[in-house]
Amino acid sequence: MNHLILASTSVYRAQLIEKLGISFHALKPSFDEDTAKHEALQKKLKPIEVAETLSRGKAASLSSALNPHTAIVAGDQLVHFQGEIIGKSKNFETAFEQLRKMRGQSHELITALTLLSKNETRHINHITTLKMKNLSDTEINNYLQIDQPYDCAGSYKIEKLGITLFSDIQCSDFSAIQGVPLIWLSNQLKEMGYEFFKRPTQ
Repeated sequence: MNHLILASTSVYRAQLIEKLGISFHALKPSFDEDTAKHEALQKKLKPIEVAETLSRGKAASLSSALNPHTAIVAGDQLVHFQGEIIGKSKNFETAFEQLRKMRGQSHELITALTLLSKNETRHINHITTLKMKNLSDTEINNYLQIDQPYDCAGSYKIEKLGITLFSDIQCSDFSAIQGVPLIWLSNQLKEMGYEFFKRPTQ
């Protein structure tokens, strides 16, 4: 194998995949995420099951692009807070309420990642526990104006100023918070025969 397909148009995920030093290109999944999420919630699936369902669905939607030399990487991310699933806010007002609700308390960030090849499917559900500082309304407002994290689960960009929102982070792979658990993924790719840091032939 020598090429990856990233089932995402996320700039953040692409930046992480670039760190593998493996050739890849990004494709938008042909997957109705909103409908699939609604159906999963109707079935009363647990938050971790919802994330896994969406991740696997995104990977499967691009399976026709597979050949013996490729694999698909697809992911989904959501916040689990006191039994509630918190996704992307999409606007300032929703983001402000999300952060106000979570301030001073802990939540789980669930990162589901699926690796699909012609021969097999590998999957991980990675959980990070984050405790947020007891931020003032002004601090929340100012943070949102700067980072504008409306396309991020939980309304924070950990790779930017979002790291300062938290008093404690418990995580075995920090890259998972950004959307791709690179330690797990690189281990799986190595087992599947991928070569890292391959230099182009002259």
